[in-house]
Amino acid sequence: MNKQKWDLKTIVLYGINSVIGSGIFLLPGSAYKSIGASSVFAYLFVFALVMSIALCFAECASRFEESGGPYLYSRKAFGNFIGYEVGVMKWIVSIIAWAAMAVGFVTAMSAIYPPLADPLTRKMVSAVIIIVLSIVNLYGVNIMAYLNNISTVAKLIPLLIFVIGGLFFTKLANFTPLMPENISSSSIATAIIVVFYAFTGFENIGIAAGDMENPKVNVPKALIISMTFVSVVYFFVQFNCVGTLGNTLGNTSTPVSDAMGTFLGSSGKLLVTIGTLISIGGINIAGSFNTPRCASSLAEGGLLPTCFCKRNSHNVPYIAVLITGVLSLILAFSGSFVELAAISVVSRFTQYIPTCLAVPFLRKGSTEATSSFRVPGGYFFPVLAVVVSVWLLANTDSFKLLAGLGGLIVIAPLYFLMHKKVNISVLDETK
Repeated sequence: MNKQKWDLKTIVLYGINSVIGSGIFLLPGSAYKSIGASSVFAYLFVFALVMSIALCFAECASRFEESGGPYLYSRKAFGNFIGYEVGVMKWIVSIIAWAAMAVGFVTAMSAIYPPLADPLTRKMVSAVIIIVLSIVNLYGVNIMAYLNNISTVAKLIPLLIFVIGGLFFTKLANFTPLMPENISSSSIATAIIVVFYAFTGFENIGIAAGDMENPKVNVPKALIISMTFVSVVYFFVQFNCVGTLGNTLGNTSTPVSDAMGTFLGSSGKLLVTIGTLISIGGINIAGSFNTPRCASSLAEGGLLPTCFCKRNSHNVPYIAVLITGVLSLILAFSGSFVELAAISVVSRFTQYIPTCLAVPFLRKGSTEATSSFRVPGGYFFPVLAVVVSVWLLANTDSFKLLAGLGGLIVIAPLYFLMHKKVNISVLDETK
């Protein structure tokens, strides 16, 4: 029986749901703190960068039938070692993202229960979330499917109410000055990194190209439609946050909730907070389920030790669950949501840059079937994406850069150890 392909409408909704998460609810204040009212333009800049990267994902994904995503593209273009580095970093990126989501959930809840704003209390509750979800995961309880549609609606309703209603309560005086004095390239890069986090997840749109009807036509359409919708919503969320809260925006960790409260009172603030909690809660459950299975999948392909494949009586990769949970706990205790979000973005460039670089290499040297979708404009978008990405990383502070990219160095020796002790069949069969 032929597998039913996704139509354009399905992939657009999937793209929107993959992208809109905790970032837009919790980070507008951090973006404002870096570059003031001009933070609204950071969303336009990131939109251009995201589209450039996503188009590269779409072309690479349309070239292969097998799964694998960025590590598959990198392996085909640059060889086994680079493929290994990108593949294992995918798991590390997922761990960082789950830790950020756990802390983000508690941060959002602090809007209705202020004691959770205390740093130690926030970390403790975040740890409880990770532990409980890991235990649930060990028993093979998968409730993600039930929460997917609920979380999508829950996140969009308050955002759309805020976008439309907030326009009537914005004060243009809050946009003066539009550009703060003594703005620096590092502060601009910091704001862009923060905003970029809200767009993460877009890479899943390109990866899904193989499951779509007529991907050559529908992939670019889905990318443009879903990301344009997300970008318009994000732009006006930031615009309304600046317009309603003004200078106080930089001092709040729950900006959309506080801004909604200025014109809809406590009921509006509660609506946004509930929507945020349901949305982030669903992402936490998804992260607790998917992240360990990312590790077990890598182990099955010979990229991690085989112990990650071991399953319990509930057919759950329990060692992968336990190790993932412990690493997520350590990260959740290490920093705030904003810090973890920034580290998550930096680490994701280990997926983005190799994929963009793979486009010209795969065009020239691939023996695979030709791609069903081709990035327009020759090499302009891949080069633009790489150049801007490198600029962002060059202007990132050293701690976040080390935390986000340090894994590349740490995991390198494991490759050579695995190469000696394990038959890396997934890699070697592609030579």
